[in-house]
Amino acid sequence: MRKFSFRGGVHPAGNKELTRDLPLTPHIPKGNLVYPLGQHIGKPAVPVVQKGDNVLAGQLIAKADGFVSANIYSACSGKVKAVERHLVGAGTMAPCIVIENDGAFTKAPGVGEPCDYESMTGKEILERIQEAGIVGLGGAGFPTHVKLAPKNPDAIKYFVANGAECEPGITCDDRLMIEKPQEIVEGIKIVLKLFPKARAVVAIEENKPRAIESMRQAIASESRISLLIQKVKYPQGSERNLVFAVTHKYMPSGSLPADLGCVVDNVTTIACIYRAVAFHEPLTEKGLTVTGDAVEKPGNYIVKLGTLAEELLKDAGIREDAKKVLLGGPMMGLSIPNTAVPIVKTNNALTCTTTDPVEEAEAIQTNCIRCGRCTRVCPLGLVPQQMAEAAQRKDYARYVKFHGTDCIACGCCTFTCPAKRPLTQTFAQTKPAALAWKREQDAKKEVKA
Repeated sequence: MRKFSFRGGVHPAGNKELTRDLPLTPHIPKGNLVYPLGQHIGKPAVPVVQKGDNVLAGQLIAKADGFVSANIYSACSGKVKAVERHLVGAGTMAPCIVIENDGAFTKAPGVGEPCDYESMTGKEILERIQEAGIVGLGGAGFPTHVKLAPKNPDAIKYFVANGAECEPGITCDDRLMIEKPQEIVEGIKIVLKLFPKARAVVAIEENKPRAIESMRQAIASESRISLLIQKVKYPQGSERNLVFAVTHKYMPSGSLPADLGCVVDNVTTIACIYRAVAFHEPLTEKGLTVTGDAVEKPGNYIVKLGTLAEELLKDAGIREDAKKVLLGGPMMGLSIPNTAVPIVKTNNALTCTTTDPVEEAEAIQTNCIRCGRCTRVCPLGLVPQQMAEAAQRKDYARYVKFHGTDCIACGCCTFTCPAKRPLTQTFAQTKPAALAWKREQDAKKEVKA
């Protein structure tokens, strides 16, 4: 079978051996659960509960504020302790709902009850997905019901199930494909009802042989679903690279996958679509990998959203000499100085290490040596050297000219830089300001017109 790749990219150590053979295991939280209102791209949700209210597992606690927003549900039963600002993964204080967990996990009426989803219309399917609060669980957090409602559904030729899981150390998607392939397949079939002219492609990197075989068997009788095996190269799981692998066309700057006839969703998102549509289950839990040399019991867990990272890490046996904890993997993960932060919809890993690569890099950092390696490895064909110079000068016009706002913060440039420049961090900080500048300029042009 032909294996597909893309321009650029890097080959960091996979580091998946710690957890790839460990099954997904439910983690039962004992402490309070905390729910930030902004766990997705778009407007934060609005609380529909207040301090003192009793809630059940699977009960709506915050309602989407508009189309590009997402509902939030409690994963436990208990009492609303507070609606207040709480520390979140970004290192800031944000509005959250805090629920005092009673440990019973009593379900709300109707949650988990099966229904005849095969007879549902496309509109009913989208409404169920929207109601369940499902967003992109690969890390992007874009509301799934919006993604699955392009302007012209008949123009969609491919629905891509992203099982690449290229980030080092993370194996929860791999385990999902091994353990519950049929849920993914049923979720794909539900989505295909929305796109009558599309076929589905399950994309998996070749370093996941058990997942490949598991999914191959699960789709054996499905004429509209095929398997696409990808070379092991980071970031194969990027939406743009997946679209290229399927269509052999690169997405132009500013475009969406739908512009090339594609819709892409992570396999965990797809499994959640199945549970939501077939069993009235809102999004309250997801797979998460705890890994790294600073934990005694690495593993793959099914974690209830709102669980504090410190509780999960305590159960996994975080070591006293742990020096760094990342929400995510080593390439795109976010360093957290305090583990009293909640696990949210977009988190898929906690990586704990006894060393701090950023601290080590800062100690030997030099000025740019203009070697061009960052440009050669950028999967989008950007010029990080020029972007960094523009960012340092806060020259947003130049930054936008070099398509800096297209950066996906994959970390390839930082990984390969011999001068140890913090390129990815610079771009992550600059992108919001550059986008705001661009919106301001566009608004001025509209006024003049």
